[in-house]
Amino acid sequence: MRLLERRMVVGGKSKFVQELCRYPGDERKIETARQHILEAHAERLSQELRKKVTVEDILQGKAPRPRVLDMFAGGGAIPLEALRLGCEAYALELNPVAHLIELCTLVYPQKFGRPDPDAKGSAKDSTWAGLVEEVEYWGKWVLEKVKEEIGDLYPSIPDPGEHKVSKSVQEAMFGSASQALEDGFLTPVAYLWTRTVPCKNRSCNTTVPLVRQTWLCKKAGRYAALKAAPEVAKNRVCFTVVQSYARTEAEAIREFGLDPGAFSRAGNTACFFCGTVADSGYVKQEGRAGRMGKQLMAVVCAKAGQRGKIYLGTDEVDSNLLPDDDAIQQRIAQLCRETGLTVPKEPLPHYVIGGGGICKPSGFTLWRDIFTQRQMLSLLTFIKWVHCAHQQMLKESYSYEHAQVVVTYLGLWIDKVADYGSANCRWIGQTEAIADTLARQALPMIWDFAEFVPFASAGSNAKSILGSIVDGFDSAIVSSLPAHVSRGTATLLPYESNFFDAIVVDPPYYDNVGYAILSDFFYVWLRRTVGYLYLEHFATELAPKKNEVVADAKRHTGREKARRAYEEMMFQSFKEAFRALKPNAPMVLVYAHKTTAGWTTLVDALRRAGLVVTESWPLQTERRGRLLEIGSAALASSIFLVARKREESATVGDYAQVRSELEEIIRERVETLWSMGISGADLVIACVGAGLKAFTRYQRVELPNGDEVPAERFLSEVEGVVLDTILEKLFGVSRYSVSAVDAPTRFYVLWRYAYGRAEVDAGEAIVFAYPQGVELDGPQGLSLGRNPLLYKKKNKYCLRDFTDRGQDEKLGLSYVETIVSGSRSRRRMAQRASETLSLFEPEELGETAANTLLREASLIDVLHRLLWLMENSTAQVSEFLDQAQPNVEQLRLVTQALAGPALQGGSGRLTTDSESAALQKLIANWRHIVEDNLFRKR
Repeated sequence: MRLLERRMVVGGKSKFVQELCRYPGDERKIETARQHILEAHAERLSQELRKKVTVEDILQGKAPRPRVLDMFAGGGAIPLEALRLGCEAYALELNPVAHLIELCTLVYPQKFGRPDPDAKGSAKDSTWAGLVEEVEYWGKWVLEKVKEEIGDLYPSIPDPGEHKVSKSVQEAMFGSASQALEDGFLTPVAYLWTRTVPCKNRSCNTTVPLVRQTWLCKKAGRYAALKAAPEVAKNRVCFTVVQSYARTEAEAIREFGLDPGAFSRAGNTACFFCGTVADSGYVKQEGRAGRMGKQLMAVVCAKAGQRGKIYLGTDEVDSNLLPDDDAIQQRIAQLCRETGLTVPKEPLPHYVIGGGGICKPSGFTLWRDIFTQRQMLSLLTFIKWVHCAHQQMLKESYSYEHAQVVVTYLGLWIDKVADYGSANCRWIGQTEAIADTLARQALPMIWDFAEFVPFASAGSNAKSILGSIVDGFDSAIVSSLPAHVSRGTATLLPYESNFFDAIVVDPPYYDNVGYAILSDFFYVWLRRTVGYLYLEHFATELAPKKNEVVADAKRHTGREKARRAYEEMMFQSFKEAFRALKPNAPMVLVYAHKTTAGWTTLVDALRRAGLVVTESWPLQTERRGRLLEIGSAALASSIFLVARKREESATVGDYAQVRSELEEIIRERVETLWSMGISGADLVIACVGAGLKAFTRYQRVELPNGDEVPAERFLSEVEGVVLDTILEKLFGVSRYSVSAVDAPTRFYVLWRYAYGRAEVDAGEAIVFAYPQGVELDGPQGLSLGRNPLLYKKKNKYCLRDFTDRGQDEKLGLSYVETIVSGSRSRRRMAQRASETLSLFEPEELGETAANTLLREASLIDVLHRLLWLMENSTAQVSEFLDQAQPNVEQLRLVTQALAGPALQGGSGRLTTDSESAALQKLIANWRHIVEDNLFRKR
């Protein structure tokens, strides 16, 4: 269910409310916030109705509460916070899975969350005990019944450690002296499998494990992995556990004598017996032919009274304790005959929006295919007993509605059990835990998967998942009034005109994620668990997708058609929002994307719908210390755009006037946010958002010749003004002085400021580079050549620092670019020269002058070479500077900008540690290193 939740919820409270109201969770402060909101609303109502309205009138129901709508409500986080602050909340969502979550978040906790002596329930006096107690009671009832029926499929395992692992070693590994080994058995927590195919060399007659990596535990001082070796006698690959107490991963790998992360590569795996490579094409072919199997690699176990997990290799587990798929299949068939349940034969998607991979090319075509037989029987048995629980509740005189509510939560519980209980779950060595199926918002092929034990005493299990659901009930009971929850599309709102006091949305981001496609994973199980209780929402085989607001190139048969469809749906949605909003009421859009590339459609749709962006603020919605450490270019904050209805008189704007207003807005916003400590990509995106006011306040903006300025062009200009203004702040000089610095160097400084060390998606990088007048690819591309400024890998870019580039003896020197004509194409070949540009005379170039270009080195090239020489060969600094002849003042500006606090602060360094230290050293010794050497021969 996390897939369909919005990032708005952080620690159980909406960051939108926390930041705007400055009430971080203290109930007394939240109560004060409610009072302030109602007082402001009472004042607005008094003006609207032209009579005095008080807070008491609102509380007594004599006047309406503030009405707040989220028309892309997802899991209901925004409406929940509106409820918490005393508003009348409305949630609209098209997806049935999300709609069910909204009912369980916004309606049922408010109506059924508290004990009710007038309703039947599970309390000692047979009355309704409240949601927490009721769901927990029946969840445990279901779990016990399921365990009685299929517990034999997860037997305890004899503990080989009684004889092989000493007490001192266990204490060193797990930090506990407790050795409760009396019964001699271990409890399985998870089974780790690898998929297999027959060896491509048919004479070999073995199977090839397709394992990608075998890390079991990756923690400092405690490393464990699996070592694979061919076992000729058994004609199979054997996996044994290797362990290390090394301080670092590198040391552990040396002790292991193998790299656990370097098994199959790009889907290609070599046979352990004959060495024949099973390439990715062959593997997919075997999968489609039904010849892909699985092999146990290890079992993760726990022992009563002992901390930590115990890992057993294949030879430490009796094969008789492993599941018999044929026997399980017979049990599944019998269960389906008895209950009328069916295995999920609905089709798997053949693509996912936003990339991430899909397993269908490997022969997995139906939803049932991503579950083992044991997992399938387990889930169907859970559903069987949820249905039995519903029947039992009705027998015990529960009302239909109360029984429906409990079963709905149990259905969501089973959905989450399925999320952790498929054969598309990974084992994560860093946490020694299972990652859920849709952790990456995709369905890629998982070559080594983890199968969790629903009855385990440790790790993820059905009981712990039930507990996590129940634990959230208290924070969801925020009002005595439930929200108004509807299923429908934002393009046709079922509300009156001028109805809402605010609309707050986290809108769909172009082609970022196709939630409807991925929600089918949950839909197929919910349809079996609770679909009979919600026939109007689960009548179709799969979740509806036709009206989802997303740019789906496959659904619309082409990227251009998808773009047009998305733009039209966004426009219709905002047009409906305009209609439903009261005059001067705000519409707030949360933009958590890390680039303005997707803004064109958003901005154009707002403008066409009659809305003008009036404010743009970055509010922190992500955990501190996470983003930059993992090399992500994501925002630490979400950008909140505030829009209101445009004045009817604002029809056509003159481009020159709009551009002037833009400059003023951007300069003010950069100064304001800079002084507040906002930096990096957050500052860039927030300022771009603020600049949209100058554009969206008009129905259209025209050039002097009458042509309309498209949103794409204006956005590019807005970003250019923002980046130029930020450069002024970084360099500490006027825009005129900044413009004198060459384009690649300006680009380098800005990229370091906005993204630091992160890898950046190609689309975002191109948009970022365009206003700077540089190319990423192409003849003059910064990612091409013998020593490029950018490193490109697949569809991502990242900057290279002086440690990557500085060793090049020609770096920082001017060069001759010779244009060479070929018979098939015209290509460029750059030849470095040690002479400076001033040494070349036209007559010296002779006849070749027409076919050559003289390129002057950029300042960042000079600086990178200088830093490298300073750190590695100081004797060559004087000669290099004499040859390069850089502009000293500009070089100093660049050095100071990169070494300044703006690029060194924040949650993670934006320059690399080595570059940061070298820059500080150069600044401290500037006169000695640069000026004395450069002017020595003058």
